[in-house]
Amino acid sequence: MRVTPRRLAVGMSLWAPNLWSGIRVRRFAEDWTSATVELHVNLVTRNYVKTAFGGSMSAMTDPYFFMLVMHQLGRDYVVWDTRGEIEFVKPGRGVLTAHFEVPREKAEELRERARGGAKVLEWFETDITDAEGDVVARVRREVYVREKKRVTQATGSA
Repeated sequence: MRVTPRRLAVGMSLWAPNLWSGIRVRRFAEDWTSATVELHVNLVTRNYVKTAFGGSMSAMTDPYFFMLVMHQLGRDYVVWDTRGEIEFVKPGRGVLTAHFEVPREKAEELRERARGGAKVLEWFETDITDAEGDVVARVRREVYVREKKRVTQATGSA
């Protein structure tokens, strides 16, 4: 069964770590260029002062940039999330939203840079906003991309 954007969004929302953390994947674009994720701040996802727990905000941004890149590049590439940074701007309350974008042009640039087995590290950024559209946190995620060795060896690029 092929993983479709809709199936992945539903599956990620029902995945236990997201389900119990109040994280809901609202959508993946049909062309894998964007995703929208929400965090519902509640009894389980809030901190001591009843605002969004920083770990929950970090978790809501963890895999989405690398997943968008991975689905655009396909099976010939190793893609994973290497590190992240988060700057907390104001207390988060209610429903928080993060929107992730990896335009086709960026994915193609990464493909070219990784050709021949080169290791590529690329930073992506997004904001987490509240229902009023105010920025609650600024997030950066670093994604690793490399053409798989079997592909590099088959094309004689190594």
